[in-house]
Amino acid sequence: MSLEYSAPIRDLRFVLENLCDLEELSSHDGFEDANSEMVATILEEAGKFASNELAPLNQTGDIQGARLIDNKVVLPEGFEDAYRQFSENGWSTIGAPTEYGGQGLPKVVAGAVKELWLASNTAFALCPLLTEGAVDALHQHGSEKLQVVYLPKLISGEWTGTMNLTEPQAGSDLSNIRTKAVPEGDHYRITGQKIFITWGDHEASENIIHLVLARLQDAPEGTRGISLFLVPKYIVDNDGSLGDRNDVKAVSVEHKLGIHASPTCVMSFGDHEGAIGYLVGEENKGLACMFSMMNAARLSVGVQGVAIGDRAYQAAVEYARERIQGSSPNSNEPQSIINHGDVQRMLMKMRALTEAGRAFALLAISAGDRAEMARNEEKRAHCQARIDLFTPIVKGWASENCQDIASLGIQVRGGMGYIEETGVAQYLRDARITTIYEGTTGIQALDLVGRKTQFDKGAATNSLLNDMRKTAKTLTAFDKLSSLSVKFHNCIESAEAGLNAILQNGNDPSTLNAIAVPYLQLLGTTCGAWMMCKSAVAAQKHLNNDKGNPAFYEMKIATTQFYFEHIAPHTSGYLSTVQAENHSLADIKVSNF
Repeated sequence: MSLEYSAPIRDLRFVLENLCDLEELSSHDGFEDANSEMVATILEEAGKFASNELAPLNQTGDIQGARLIDNKVVLPEGFEDAYRQFSENGWSTIGAPTEYGGQGLPKVVAGAVKELWLASNTAFALCPLLTEGAVDALHQHGSEKLQVVYLPKLISGEWTGTMNLTEPQAGSDLSNIRTKAVPEGDHYRITGQKIFITWGDHEASENIIHLVLARLQDAPEGTRGISLFLVPKYIVDNDGSLGDRNDVKAVSVEHKLGIHASPTCVMSFGDHEGAIGYLVGEENKGLACMFSMMNAARLSVGVQGVAIGDRAYQAAVEYARERIQGSSPNSNEPQSIINHGDVQRMLMKMRALTEAGRAFALLAISAGDRAEMARNEEKRAHCQARIDLFTPIVKGWASENCQDIASLGIQVRGGMGYIEETGVAQYLRDARITTIYEGTTGIQALDLVGRKTQFDKGAATNSLLNDMRKTAKTLTAFDKLSSLSVKFHNCIESAEAGLNAILQNGNDPSTLNAIAVPYLQLLGTTCGAWMMCKSAVAAQKHLNNDKGNPAFYEMKIATTQFYFEHIAPHTSGYLSTVQAENHSLADIKVSNF
């Protein structure tokens, strides 16, 4: 059994055109091709590939999993062929720089397409996701020589990329990295072991380019002494052809809760003479280079959360329409369960969180596009501050939400959802990693309250809240939406009060640790409310102008109303936790756990 997937093209276009202002974005030099017609065509074709080629492999890939056989990582049936089609069709080139063979389209367009890959087959999509991150890191920090040799092949999809940070003893604490790098002529010899390396080894591409954090012998202690190196699976000769196998290999494939088809590897570097690696950026400044890749990956994980949520929602709606059980209050005749109020509540919560998350993630990515293309320094700084603030919220909030959405998808099916053969349990298992990798929710929250809030004394957050107030004001221009204005103002006031609490507790690290995640959830829920309000305003304008499908726009407004009835009220609860005067955690002895 393979659950069907329907690409949400109409909603993606709505978000891109109405919330991300695709028309304005396409007015920038270099983005001229990102007009509505071209983007619509790209989304339609991507949707076909996702639905027809990737979705059918999702459940079989989960069942078969990736395996290590005779020192080779073997992918599930169909994955290598699907990747060949993926790269031959140019899907890896969408947002990549044109000077190395990319299409140079805005990252937000690539982000919208990425949702389709992640929704149809999350495990498969992680491969191009990591490669995209490697491209970003090399494009920003690699030498011209490295860029000329490696970027065209990575962008074309002929080669794939990975990110190698975590080690058994270090976990998220990168200051404890022990992998070593020893200079040798124009390269370095890398020795050490990395764990949890997504798509660390496989035979789907000709070469795999590992970006590896390691430490030079005389490097300073802590994160200040980390350097970044490019370590290819196969050495690339001077003429660009592939030479000998490098001293790097997968020694095992992790047995995971979900994303079984994604080969998560333990990688060993330098079991013999040492793996040949090339410095990316400057010595001892590798963490800053890696963060270029990591921050892009964090936004992508937010998109992943939205994608899995949408897949779970679609499956739940399909089942709820077909499953006959019980009768409705207005009829004694058997009814499909979609007529039951509690099932409708669950479906609407899944829908509202998915639509809010989609809009928020794409808006955040579009802020990065605008920072890159800004015509003056003031605009660039504003957009950069905005995406810096958004990144931990998108990653943390969307990934936490997809746990709830995927769980509700099982609940809608009842016992049938709990049985693996029906396929929907996979969504919950696949979703579970999203709150962990690329920094846990707690790490995102600490980044939010620290570097993204206290560092600028709340300036970026206050700027965001002011923009929200402008949106709240626009609601009052429409009779059907004016009642939302007060509700949205309540969310904004809660977020502002939460911000003040964070700033007031700046000298109390223990309190900040205790309230950081509730604060992230407070801001995330408020940002979701903002997205829903902007969506409702755009939908009402279309209705007033008799444009498009009225049922689509009416449902947008209905979903916004539901969000403010069932989801937005949680902001007051999060605020209560953030503002608590005496946090119980401070009084608990560790020995009492």
